[in-house]
Amino acid sequence: MRHLSTVLRGACACLLGTTLLAHAQTTNSDAVVDPVAARQQAREIAQGDPARWYREDATRQAQLRTLHKEIGAALQEAKNACKKVTAAERNACLQEARTSYQRDMAEAKSQVDGLAQTR
Repeated sequence: MRHLSTVLRGACACLLGTTLLAHAQTTNSDAVVDPVAARQQAREIAQGDPARWYREDATRQAQLRTLHKEIGAALQEAKNACKKVTAAERNACLQEARTSYQRDMAEAKSQVDGLAQTR
């Protein structure tokens, strides 16, 4: 199960990285995180890794729920990145973010099923 969580996190990070790389105007990837969320993250980091990071999703449904949550977070960060591009590029950026989100959500079920088969 630990392998599955690592792969899921990697897949979401890859999605987010691809979207942000295409549109971010800064080298600091935290620049696209909402300031309120960034402060909360800083408090959490100061306390060390949360225990929930080390608990595996025991069921396929829980794995899918986690993947959906991560895809949604990637969409929000991509939207924040789109706010930082020029007005002329913004609509295309937002459309690409929505398209990536829809594609990833459509593929999520098969991704979880495929990872379960590799174990």
